[in-house]
Formats: sequence, structure tokens, C-alpha cells
Amino acid sequence: MIQKQVSIRGKYYYRLGGWKYSVGVRLLLFLMLALLFYFSLADRLVPQTYDIRLNAVSEKTIYATRQVEDSKATEKAKEEAVQKVQPVYTIVSMKNADLIEQIFDRMETINQDDQVTFEDKVNIYRKVIPSLKDNFYAQLLKNLRSGEQYNADLVAEIGKQLDEQQYVMPEEAYFKFPRLAREELLAMEPIAKDIASKLMTDQITDAQVARSKVAELVNTSPLTKKLTRELVQEIVRFAITPNKFYDQQATEEMKAQVRENTKPVFINKNDVLVEKGQVITKEIYERLDSLDLLKDKVNYWPQLGLAIMIVLFVLVLYMFIRQSRLSIASHNGQLFMLVLIMVINVVAMKIVGNLNYPHIGYIAPVAMGTILITLLLDKSLAFISSVIFAIMASIIFNVEHAQIFDFRYGFVAAVVCFVSIFAIQRASHRSGIVKAGILVSLFSVLSIVSVSLLDDHTVLSNEDIAFSLAFGFSGGLLTAIFVIGLMPFFEASFGILSPLKLAELSNPNHPLLRKLLTETPGTYHHSIMVANLSEAAAESIGANGLLCRVGSFYHDIGKTKRPSYFIENQNNMENPHDRIDPGLSKSIIIAHARDGVEMLKEHKMPKQIQDIAEQHHGTTLLKYFYHKALAQAGDDPNERDKITEEDYRYPGPKAQSKEAAIVGIADCVEAAVRSLRNPSVEQIDSMIRSIIKNRLDDGQFNECDLTLKELDVIAKTLKETLLGIFHSRI
Repeated sequence: MIQKQVSIRGKYYYRLGGWKYSVGVRLLLFLMLALLFYFSLADRLVPQTYDIRLNAVSEKTIYATRQVEDSKATEKAKEEAVQKVQPVYTIVSMKNADLIEQIFDRMETINQDDQVTFEDKVNIYRKVIPSLKDNFYAQLLKNLRSGEQYNADLVAEIGKQLDEQQYVMPEEAYFKFPRLAREELLAMEPIAKDIASKLMTDQITDAQVARSKVAELVNTSPLTKKLTRELVQEIVRFAITPNKFYDQQATEEMKAQVRENTKPVFINKNDVLVEKGQVITKEIYERLDSLDLLKDKVNYWPQLGLAIMIVLFVLVLYMFIRQSRLSIASHNGQLFMLVLIMVINVVAMKIVGNLNYPHIGYIAPVAMGTILITLLLDKSLAFISSVIFAIMASIIFNVEHAQIFDFRYGFVAAVVCFVSIFAIQRASHRSGIVKAGILVSLFSVLSIVSVSLLDDHTVLSNEDIAFSLAFGFSGGLLTAIFVIGLMPFFEASFGILSPLKLAELSNPNHPLLRKLLTETPGTYHHSIMVANLSEAAAESIGANGLLCRVGSFYHDIGKTKRPSYFIENQNNMENPHDRIDPGLSKSIIIAHARDGVEMLKEHKMPKQIQDIAEQHHGTTLLKYFYHKALAQAGDDPNERDKITEEDYRYPGPKAQSKEAAIVGIADCVEAAVRSLRNPSVEQIDSMIRSIIKNRLDDGQFNECDLTLKELDVIAKTLKETLLGIFHSRI
């Protein structure tokens, strides 16, 4: 009893003081994780600064840390583009033929009035013809102002040009107009209109140019009289006006549009900003300042923003681990393994990211960390880690720096990480990692095709897309290669039994299993039955069923040293225990657990398998040989006092894990049920519960964390499994 209390006290002290359960160590590991995230992202998000002075000589060559717009170069490009903009002109329909028609109508009216003297008619023409033109222009401008098609500046420009380019009728023309007969006026009018309309179809900015063509057109007309030809020329010249006017507002709008559409000039990442030995001019100084590269103007906001981001990363991991029921929630060894996996994964991403080759980020084995976490720790933890890896990939591989994150790399990383979880969780052999790597390659290619189609086709060439697809496919294969290489390191260093390792150990061609089958076939069959029972029971309570199955295969390997002393191997032979002392029988039976552990150690089997072989009997009592010894002692009190229960108990230790306890229960239940000739459902149920109760009362579960509720679930599962196995006998 005292020894038991010391053992419990020592274990409790170890849990409080050991580094694997130390709170301080746990906080240190999370701090290490935060530092890893910070320094891996700092060079992308926090610009390096330099001690630079104006008009001083630079001691080193300085490169641009990110892509940034060169405001001065952009402004210069805009000004050059604006200067190339041609003035915008607007064509206006002047309806000059209407003015000519009005002039001829008034001439016909005036010339037909016989009561007006010739001199009066000349005076009338001096006033009427300019008046007709002024009224015509005034009405035209009024109509243009009332419409929405022409702006006020354009209308003002039209009025200005009409005023400046108006034609002054020669004085002698006023003396010739009264001499025209009605027939002559009727012949002149259509020709004047036709010539004016023909000339006004051209775009006219200078009316004088158009007026110079009038004489030639009139001379080729049907008019034969010199007087009529001269007067038609004057009337047409008088009516001709410019019809193409400079539109200042449209020109300014065009300049504004050109300015807006001028593409900005960028300083690309890794462009040389300052050569070594170059004098720092004001322009260079301002450019360095715009990139936050000056030490005397340090911008601490990026550091703060990155620190907050890292705190959120670590907080998400911490809260998930804390609220989970995983062993990593209290075991610092597993947390250290998580930190180490993340270090390896992030270092691999950084190495690829620093290669500075276009689209090289797709080759990074981002899913490597996800697969390792899935195999060595937990699938749900791998999902959380994948989100963090994807966000970090979108930052580390962001070479353009147009935004903080490059969604292309983040999307591809998220896809391959999630696919790797679904692909690897069903893997039962090392070859499954290769298959998962190929699947990661295929989905990486698909996701790259997706983002390439969504991206602007003018940005990515066919060569870029081809390189991206090649890198993406290679990334999946690299992931598989690294995982296969790293798995043995983690399994050996942390004593991890991954599903792949367990699947390999369950291979019947393993030397120990072949030895068990050939030398102790009865024990081999018993181990197979125990494996089926323990796996079902473990999975029913959320324990590691595969570990129970493989541990059951090897739990009685020690029996191969003395196979004939165990009842399952005594076919058609005498039981040797009938002829030897019960104390010796006890020693032989108890020795199989110790012998099994030694054999497992020789074959370098994992510690968990050794523990199951050593702990599956706990400190249970060999009742048969104990009572046989008491019976041989008879009624002699001295002899009976020499026989104690402690001498006939297994040395232990008791089961330290759920899996070891479950294998012990399944081992005892299988042997007990096999001894029944015609078991009934009630007998099987009663026997299972009796075995569990006896072990519980004997304190065999005191050092593992099995609950009464879980023991009840185990009992029901064992009964259902046995009913399926022995249904033909029930």
C-alpha cells in the first residue's frame, strides 16, 4: 500500500515538474512558434531601413523591397500623354442655304417695288443684307444655347468665330442688286444655294479658304451674264461661315481621360534605387522615403500589424489545442513536435520564396507540414495548420506586392493542404504517401489552371502558365519525397507510432509474427481474436483501435520461448503444469510478459507495443496456481503462511494507457469465452462484465484514465463482437 502511494505521488510529481507537462515550457514553445511566424514574414511585410542623408554618398546598393508606384515618373508620363492630345473640334450644321434664301426673297421684294427710287434701294440693301446676316446668326446661336448638345463655351466660340470671319459685302454690290430682274434672281438663287451647300459639306475652320473656291464654281455654273455671276459670288461668300469649331471643354475632358488612362510607372521589387557610391539627391531621397527605407523616419505600424497577425495565428492554435481532447493539450513533447514540423515547413517555404524566380512558389512543399501533422498528431489540427500555411504562402510568395496577400498562392496552398489531409488519412503503407503526393500534384495543377483562367490573360503568357503547371506538379512529388524522408526521424525521435508504421508492423511477414505463427499457432490464433476484440472496443470509446490491433498481435510473443506451457498450444498433449510445482508454473507463466518485452526490444519495436506486452496483465493474480499452491500446503499453517498473493501476481506495471487496459480485458475475455462449450448470450455478457468488475475491484485501472462509462461501452462492444464471432456456437 505504501509502495502504491509512493508510485502515485512520484507520478503526480513528475507530471507537475517534468518538462513534458511544464506550463513554462508550454508557454516557451508557443513563444517560439510566434517568433517563427514573425521572422518568416517580417522581410515581406516590414521594410528594411537605411541610415541615409541628403547629398551624402550611399555606402551600399539599395534595392526596392516591394513594388511601388513612382509618382514623379507617373506624373511625367501623364503630362507627356496630355501634350500629345490634339484639340477637339465640333462640327455644327450652319444651314447657310437658309440665309441665301432669305437674301433672295428680300431682293425680289425690293426690286419689284417701282415706287422706290434706285438710290433708296441701294440704301435699303446697305442695311437689310447685314441685318439679315446678324439676325440669322443670332437665331442660330440661340438655338444652339437652348439645346443640350453644345456647351456654353462652344457656343461662345462659335459666336466669336462668326464675328471674326464674317464677310463684308463690297459697296459696288449694293449698286448692282437693284438692277437684277425677277427672272435673273430666280435663276441665281438655286445656283447660289447649291454652291454654298457643296462648300459647307467640307469641315471649315477658315471661311476664307472656302470663299476662295466660290469663283471657280460660279464660272462653271449655267449662269451666262457677267452681272449675275459676280453677284452670286458675293452672296455665296457672304453666306459662307466656318462649321468646325474648337471645343475647349471636350478637349479638357479628353486630356483628363488620357491622364486617367495613363498607366502608372512602377518601381519593381529588386530594382536598384541607389548604386553604391551614388550621391543621394532630393529625388532619390524622396523615393526612399516613399518606400519607408529611411531609418530616421521608421514606420512602426507594419511591425504592429504583423505582431497582431502573429498573435492571432498563435491564439487560434492555442485555443484549438486547449479545447481539444487531444494528448497535445497537455503533452509538451507533442507540442514541440508540432513546432518542429512548422519550422521545417516554413523554412522550406522561405527557401523557395527567396529564389526570386517567377511562379516558383508553386513548387514549395507546403502540404508537407499538413501531411506530417495528420500522420503524427491529428487530422483536425492539420486543418487549422493548413489555414495558417495558406495565409503564410500568400505572403511569402507574393513577389509583386500589389497587395499584402497574393490570393493565387494562398488558394493553391489551401487546396493542396486540404487534399493532402483527405488523401493521407486512408494511407496504410509508405506507398500511400506517394499516392497522396501524386494526388496533391494533380489538384495543384487544377487550382493553378483555375487562377490562371481567372487572371488577366494579358498578364500571364503561355510560357508563364506552362512553368506554373510544371512547378505545381513537381511540388506534390517533392512533398511526398520529404514526408517519406522525415517520417522515420519523427517516429524515432518522438516515439510516434503513425498509422503507416502500425500498418507495416501488422504485416504477417514480420519476423516475430512468422515466429508466432509457426511455433505457437494456438497463441497466434488467440492474438488475432484479441486483436479483433480490442480494436472494436477501442474505437467505440475513441481510443487508438489500430494500436490495440497491432499491440494484440505481439502481446503474447513471449510465449514462443515455452509454447507448450500455455493451454492454447497444448493440442493432443499432456499439460506439463500437472507435473510441476505451482510456484514454478507461476514463474513460467509470468515470465512470458517479461520475455515478450525483451524480444520486442531486440527487434527495436516501438515503446507503445512493448508497453502493451508488459502491461496487459497488470498485477493480476494467477488464481489457479495460487489456489493449487494453497491446496498442496494443506492445513499446515506454516506452509500456508509462506504462500502470499503478492508472490502469485504479475509484476506489472498496471496499464498506463487505455489501449493497454483494453488489450488486457480483451485477452482475458477471449480466453474465458473460448473455454465455454456452448456459450449463450447471457453467459457471454455475464462473463465480460464479471471480468471487467474483477479488474476494476483489483485496482488494475487505477493508473489509466478509463472511466466507468467507457468500461460499460467496452463491455457492450465486446459482447456484440463476440456474438458475431461465435454466432454458430450460440
